[in-house]
Amino acid sequence: MKSAALVLATVAVMSGSASAFSPQSKASPKPMVELKKAVVSTFAAATIASNVLIPGAADAVDFAMPVSDFGTTQIVAVSETRQGVYKEYDVDVTPQQLDSAESSFKSAKETKSKKGKYTALLAVLVVGSFIIPMAQYFWYVRDDDSSDNFFAQKKAPEPEPEPVKKKGWFN
Repeated sequence: MKSAALVLATVAVMSGSASAFSPQSKASPKPMVELKKAVVSTFAAATIASNVLIPGAADAVDFAMPVSDFGTTQIVAVSETRQGVYKEYDVDVTPQQLDSAESSFKSAKETKSKKGKYTALLAVLVVGSFIIPMAQYFWYVRDDDSSDNFFAQKKAPEPEPEPVKKKGWFN
């Protein structure tokens, strides 16, 4: 395997096959471009050969090595064994957390005393939501006389009645 890869790398360097995948132009290439292609193909072949000849470099990282667990030492839950229908089960027992049942509403007296303030605020907002758009509309159309022109125009004359058609076989 090593010798086959070495032979392949040597053939690649000698034949310049790294340039086989680049587009071929009809014009004669510049000498500097040929030098760059030769350097790139030589570097690629040397990299392949060094990976084949030095197998230890690829084995530097061992992915099968177990990862050490640096977890906390704090106990989150207590494990308890309980009897089930078919076998015993290990259950994590955590302290039960309930919602607070304490009321956070205002008292009836405080609510009743501030009711007028909120009613007035709501009334102002509702009336304002109708009055402001209407005022804005009338402000935009105050100089427009198209409705006056429409209602002042004379009625269109009645169209002439169509002549009576003769009744025939196919009408």
